Amino acid sequence: MQNILYSFAPTTGVLYKEDNYVIMTTTHKEKYKCILPLVTSGDEEEEKDYKGPNPRELLEPLFKQSSCSYRIESYWTYEVCHGKHIRQYHEEKESGQKVNIHEYYLGNMLAKNLLSEKEQEAEEKEKSKEIPTKNIEGQMTPYYPVGMGNGTPCSLKQNRPRSSTVMYICHPESKHEILSVAEVTTCEYEVVILTPLLCNHPKYRFRASPVNDIFCQSLPGSPFKPLTLRQLEQQEEILRVPFRRNKEEDLQSTKEERFPAIHKPIAVGSQPMLTVGTTHISKLTDDQLIKEFLSGSYCFHGGVGWWKYEFCYGKHVHQYHEDKDSGKTSVVVGTWNQEEHIEWAKKNTARAYHLQDDGTQTVRMVSHFYGNGDICDITDKPRQVTVKLKCKESDSPHAVTVYMLEPHSCQYILGVESPVICKILDTADENGLLSLPN
Repeated sequence: MQNILYSFAPTTGVLYKEDNYVIMTTTHKEKYKCILPLVTSGDEEEEKDYKGPNPRELLEPLFKQSSCSYRIESYWTYEVCHGKHIRQYHEEKESGQKVNIHEYYLGNMLAKNLLSEKEQEAEEKEKSKEIPTKNIEGQMTPYYPVGMGNGTPCSLKQNRPRSSTVMYICHPESKHEILSVAEVTTCEYEVVILTPLLCNHPKYRFRASPVNDIFCQSLPGSPFKPLTLRQLEQQEEILRVPFRRNKEEDLQSTKEERFPAIHKPIAVGSQPMLTVGTTHISKLTDDQLIKEFLSGSYCFHGGVGWWKYEFCYGKHVHQYHEDKDSGKTSVVVGTWNQEEHIEWAKKNTARAYHLQDDGTQTVRMVSHFYGNGDICDITDKPRQVTVKLKCKESDSPHAVTVYMLEPHSCQYILGVESPVICKILDTADENGLLSLPN
C-alpha cells in the first residue's frame, strides 16, 4: 500500500533512489516526476539465512510441559492439552450437588514422537518455502498444523472418530490462548492457538503490509498540485461539516436494524458435538413476540458452525446445514404431539421450580417432548428431543441462546434460554405447557 504525497523531496533513507521514478501526466497535461519506494528483501534474506530450530522443535517445550489452554463459552468449555487431546465439555450441577459432565473429545494424539500427516506435510512445505496460511481477521497468517484424531465417535459419519487440526500461529504477547474453535465439516474441527514460541522462526512471523509514500514533484510548467486534486480538496473542505446524532438511541437503533443477528465467534456444532449460538431477535413488542412464539409462527434459530438449529414451539425441531452449491440439508430431530408429550410428562419432570430467598417458588424451566423425527441410522428408530425452555436474564432483552446435546444416539436435548421465556414460565401447567400471560 502506498500514499501519494506532493513534496519537494522524499524523506531520506534507503527506500528512495533518485533514479527510481516514473513521469505521470494528468488529463490537464500537468506533468509530475514521482519517486517510488524500493521493495526491501530483508525478511526474505533472514528466512534464507535461518538455521535455527524447526517449528516442531520450537513447540516442543509446550508439549513437554503437559500444559492445557481453555476457552470458556456461555455453555461449552474447550480444553486443549497441547500434544495430548482436545476436549469439549459442560458441567451441570443437579440437586444434592451432584455434577453431571457432558464431554466429547475432538481429537487425541496417539503417540508423542509420531509426527501426524499434517505435521509431515507442514515440514515438507517448510523445506520447499511453502508455509500454509489462514485468514485471521483479514490477514493471511502463517501457521504450523498439528493433527489429532481418534476423538469421540460421530454418529453422522457412521461412528467414525472426530478429528481436529490445531493451528499454531505466532503472537509475541500471547500465552498459548485458544483464539477460535470451528467445525469446518461434519465432526472435523480447526483450533487456532496463539503462541510466542513460533515467533522465533522468521517464516512464521506475522507480516504487516508495508505502507510507503510515493513522492511526486511538479515539472516546469505544472502547478505544485494537480488541478483535479485541488478541486477535490476544496469540495471535501466544504462538506466537512460536523455531524452528530441528537440522540444516542437513534444510533443504537440504526445499528440494530443493520445487524439483526449476532453469533458467537467460536462454535462447534454437530451431533453429538453440538453448539451454542446467541441470536439477537428482531425487536418486536414483547406481547406480539410472545404471541407469535407460542403460536409457532416465530421460530428461534441458533448454532454457529456446520449445523444450525430451528425450534418452532409446538411444531418441530430441525437441524440443518446450508451450502451455496448443494443447497440445504435438513434433519427432523423431533415433531410436536401434545398427547405424546402429556404421556411423557407423567414419567418425567415437565416443570422445575426455583426456591426464592423468601420461601416462594417460581418456575425456572419447563421441558417438552418432541418425537417422531427422522429415522436414525444407528438405532433404526425415530429421532427424539427434549426441549428445555429456561429463563436467562441478559442485558439484551431479545437475545436467545440455543444449544444441543446428544447424551444417547439420536436422543437429543435442546436448550433454549432467553429473557423472553422469563415472561411466560409462570404460566406453565402441570404438564409444562405454556400460555399467554394475563
